[in-house]
Amino acid sequence: VTEVYAAAGVMVDPAIGAVGDLDTAMITLKFENGAIGVIDNCREAVYGYDQRVEVLGSAGAIQSQNNYPNTAVLSTATAIQRDLPLNFFMERYVESYVNEIQDFVDAVLNDTPVPVGGKDGRIPVLMGMAALQSVAENRPVTLAEVERTHA
Repeated sequence: VTEVYAAAGVMVDPAIGAVGDLDTAMITLKFENGAIGVIDNCREAVYGYDQRVEVLGSAGAIQSQNNYPNTAVLSTATAIQRDLPLNFFMERYVESYVNEIQDFVDAVLNDTPVPVGGKDGRIPVLMGMAALQSVAENRPVTLAEVERTHA
């Protein structure tokens, strides 16, 4: 990611705004190769914790949908119904957490690099800082600008 533009506000819960935070944001990302990404984020979805990812490209698309407690979908003449998405972090990500810990343990035991390094954690922090600055200044902000300001 080279540039971030974000628009955000308090659209759902005034208590969040009262403590100086935001609850709704739309973020546009520009990538080094010219690709564009969009993050649509809201702290409240009345139908459950909604986390989906979709990537569209010239040769196709891939989606990752929400995790549900089961795969049952009831379709009738008047509605299509299913259970709400899994809500708690441990319900959604237990397998991921186990894999992360196992990869770390394997790296320590075998003296090999961890699959995710400091740079992998630093970049999303810079992106978040750029998004906050973009909201505050109502303009696109480059990651290089954030790095210079906070070096």
